[in-house]
Amino acid sequence: MEKIYDVMIIGAGPAGLAAGTYAGRSRLDTLIIEQAKDGGQIVITAEIENYPGGIEGETGPSLVERMSKQASGFGAQKVKDTIVDVELEGEIKHLKGLNGDYYGKTVIIATGANPRPIGCPGEKELIGKGVSYCATCDAAFFEDFQIFVVGGGDSAVEEALYLAKFGRKVTIIHRRDELRAAKSIQEKAFANEKIDFLWDSVVVELSGDGILDTMVVENVKTKERTTIKADEEDGTFGVFVFIGFTPHAQLFEGKLDMENGYILTDDDMKTSIPGVFAAGDVRKKSLRQVITAAADGAIAATQAERYIEG
Repeated sequence: MEKIYDVMIIGAGPAGLAAGTYAGRSRLDTLIIEQAKDGGQIVITAEIENYPGGIEGETGPSLVERMSKQASGFGAQKVKDTIVDVELEGEIKHLKGLNGDYYGKTVIIATGANPRPIGCPGEKELIGKGVSYCATCDAAFFEDFQIFVVGGGDSAVEEALYLAKFGRKVTIIHRRDELRAAKSIQEKAFANEKIDFLWDSVVVELSGDGILDTMVVENVKTKERTTIKADEEDGTFGVFVFIGFTPHAQLFEGKLDMENGYILTDDDMKTSIPGVFAAGDVRKKSLRQVITAAADGAIAATQAERYIEG
């Protein structure tokens, strides 16, 4: 058998990096496995104002960079791989990756979640051609263009504020008649002259010949449909979608107790299998923020250490 780690962490978002920091600091032989780049969803977050102790002008990438260096500094090893199968029962856990096999005494699942699509016709075909789920990635493409933001929670309104720095006008489309975002964020949006609102509405169709130029919006109360076309001089507009996330946990279906796609844990991040923990957005919880993901990771690593000692 190959090397047996004390702790194997799947995912290098805030939860996984915090777990790596705590596990490494406890002198546990720790491996963090990430299929893409460190950070998860936080990498595409333009501005972070509510992380305790964050520096002025903090962005997702800047915070992740410090988290990643900290985990590495405490000895957590990292490997880039995609886990395709898992064997979680027994004293030694086995993770099967595209590039190799990994064995460990404990596993911390910190695979996060993916942006949830609208699910309307034309959306999939126009991703990257007017439709986006990442303001920091694509805002510059729509400088001085009209921009629409779908959603009404913290992420949607925060990203609308960021997009307002680029677009000549930003319209928030929300299915309710009031926002769900924190009051402090709402106040900023209402005070911004470049931000408008389309209430009680949902996007039912997106279309365009190779590039987005038409959107159909339906009023959820009256069922009246309105067609919005791009300005002739622009030829297109941007639609940024922030309506929640889908947990990245399909790999664990039938192997762990789950609910609506999320992994179930107790307050100590313990799953239904001894030695297997879950942290961050992938688990069922009431608040999905960077601070709660980091806290989950710290708890999971601490409990993993206790499990090994026991």
